[in-house]
Amino acid sequence: PLAILLSSLMTFGNFAENYELAAMKSAGLSLQRIMRPLTIISIVISLTAFYFSNTILPWANLKMQSMLFDISHSKPAINIKEGIFYNGINGYSIRVAKKSKDGKILKDVMIYDQRSMQGNNKVAFADSGKMEMPSNKSVLVITLYNGYSYEDMLNTDQQTRTRPLLRNKFKEQVIRFDLSDFKMNKTDESLFKTNYQMLNIPQLSEAIDSMKAKASKRGLETASQLTNNYFARSIQYLKAGDSLKKEKINSSNLYESYPVAEKNKIFETAINTARSAKTYIQTSAEENEINRQTERRFEVELHKKFTLSIACMILFFIGAPLGAIIRKGGLGMPVVVSVLFFIVFYIISIMGEKLSKEGSLPTQVGMWIAPVVLLPMGIFLTYKASRDSNLFDSATYFIQLKKFISPKITTSG
Repeated sequence: PLAILLSSLMTFGNFAENYELAAMKSAGLSLQRIMRPLTIISIVISLTAFYFSNTILPWANLKMQSMLFDISHSKPAINIKEGIFYNGINGYSIRVAKKSKDGKILKDVMIYDQRSMQGNNKVAFADSGKMEMPSNKSVLVITLYNGYSYEDMLNTDQQTRTRPLLRNKFKEQVIRFDLSDFKMNKTDESLFKTNYQMLNIPQLSEAIDSMKAKASKRGLETASQLTNNYFARSIQYLKAGDSLKKEKINSSNLYESYPVAEKNKIFETAINTARSAKTYIQTSAEENEINRQTERRFEVELHKKFTLSIACMILFFIGAPLGAIIRKGGLGMPVVVSVLFFIVFYIISIMGEKLSKEGSLPTQVGMWIAPVVLLPMGIFLTYKASRDSNLFDSATYFIQLKKFISPKITTSG
């Protein structure tokens, strides 16, 4: 919309500034006839924008969302820092005192092997080491030089009691780390297809109808639950009152006919029933509000696919006549005026969308308020430009003001 507004304003501003618009009008062409080719182009752009928002944008959102999910759930690249234990590789804890600039040569290396899930019962120390990674990045190879390894032997019951320690001195030891967890796995895109940003118009309409039917069913279930579980005792009491009437007992004094212990029990039962019913109603209301918010988001997305295209057409009928009226081309005045109009359009659109999502306005009103507000302005500017009105000429207003003041001065004189 902003591009169409700016381009149309610049085009007709250049026409008017260079008197090309006046030449075309002197040849008998009206402003509507001059605007016709660009109107056709604007319609094509609007239809393309509608196709984009209804077809390409949901597909792009689906690809983006699935990729972001895969990236966020994949482990970051190995980044072993000096003097800090690195626990990014499952089952290992690595500490390096110094690293070379290329990150391959290591000094004073300590590696804890915790794969047995028995604590730090296996550790290796080395004066130096070398870190390498194959081209496929499936494993990390660390070669240790001049070090010792220690291991608590806890494989048998006897070893668990005596806790023997195995000490091994080595000149060179190679440790390979599996990096399969660092690979980004492809997630099934069907997990995200129910999101409102990934649906086109028929899918959104179907989802909205489904949610409305589900909400209606849920309302009937809530009413049935309240009637059967919380109001049943009242019905029983009424039936008991009818039977008492047959026995010529005053049902209005039924509560008073019970002893004190029974009265307290009835009173406590009534309070618990009321509290339980209140909690159930509050929970159902909160669930209904959450479902309604989701439904409003789907409705907003549905209307947004239409408002984008309509905005392109409306802003064209604002920019083209406005350029003919202000008679300024280039990137100076047109950019300023375009940005001002677009800011007004954007603010109204954002406010309408926000109020629609909150439920303060009906979705149809909130999403269409910006086009409805700007449409009369487009019609007014087109009418003024067709009549060659000097809408932004300060001299015109000064002359009108002078004509308005002069008769009063003459009369008072």
